Amino acid sequence: MNKLRASLHSRVHNWMDKIGFRLNSSEVIKKTGVKVDHYFFKTFNFIEQHKLGQAEKPEFICFDTYGEKIKIRSLLDLQSAFFENLSELK
Repeated sequence: MNKLRASLHSRVHNWMDKIGFRLNSSEVIKKTGVKVDHYFFKTFNFIEQHKLGQAEKPEFICFDTYGEKIKIRSLLDLQSAFFENLSELK
């Protein structure tokens, strides 16, 4: 399972680099030991969070146009949410 999560992490970051996402903010919640990174591209935002020292086990979350939370389980989930967001801009 760790290999699967690590590969999701690397696939998401490779895709982000190709699209041109930028890191908007990074924060460490000291009480829980969780690092939260906020990325954006145009009007699409998503969050990556993981415990300190466990960067290979991230959790990705994005929000649809109605503000509903979408948990990302695969790169396809993230891409679908991203392209749906862009299509609604027109």
